[in-house]
Amino acid sequence: MKKAVFFDIDGTLWDNHMQIPESTIRGIQRLRENGHFAFLCSGRSRASIRSKELFDIGFDGVIAGCGTYVEYQGEIIFEKTIPYADMMEMLDVLREFEMPVFLESRKYLYAAVEEFHGDPYIKYLEEMLGADLKTIDQYSEDSYANKMSAVCQKEKIGPLTKRLGDEWELIFHESPVVEIVPGGFSKATGIQIACEHLGVAHKDTYAFGDSANDREMLSYVQHSVAMGNAAKEIRQNVEFVTSDIHADGIWNGLAHYGLL
Repeated sequence: MKKAVFFDIDGTLWDNHMQIPESTIRGIQRLRENGHFAFLCSGRSRASIRSKELFDIGFDGVIAGCGTYVEYQGEIIFEKTIPYADMMEMLDVLREFEMPVFLESRKYLYAAVEEFHGDPYIKYLEEMLGADLKTIDQYSEDSYANKMSAVCQKEKIGPLTKRLGDEWELIFHESPVVEIVPGGFSKATGIQIACEHLGVAHKDTYAFGDSANDREMLSYVQHSVAMGNAAKEIRQNVEFVTSDIHADGIWNGLAHYGLL
């Protein structure tokens, strides 16, 4: 029976320097050789998942934007976009809270670069996206986005959460970053959509993750795996904790479940 395994990217497949362990590459390739599905499953929007090194490993599909985008063998099988009026309302709120933001879509990212005051991540986006990194002023009624990410200081977390209510999912990270996703969407919903499309039973689902935006997918799948380098809260709420990313974490996790 075919299994479906879903992998977070940052902190799971590669480290902070985007280095992918050789054992991770071999493990995922062996997984697929054994007839199972392997999916990228990331909070990143599809526009910012472009690494040749990642795709050279060989994946069957991509879940991006915290479940707002699902792709299988290069074909889009689901995409949630934020209505323009809702986006304009959200931008007004974030300006009120003085929170720099970038809007994330399948092809483009939109940001007021100057508001990030030389943040290295913006430099990384400029190098990776080139002309596909747009300014907020270029966002129009003909544009679209799947989700947003913003800088959010701790003192603003409570007021922002209260202000936005249940219409948006807010994912707060240890760094001063919040991912803002349409209500009802998460990596878990993306996994559900992919599995329904593939005909994979829930009992045959596995996920590897390490951080806050992995909570829902790790709670949803039948077999949840936290990287050894994962946040403590994540490690305490999974079925299995594998070794660190650079201690053959992916390989050991796949081996633990007999998938290699």
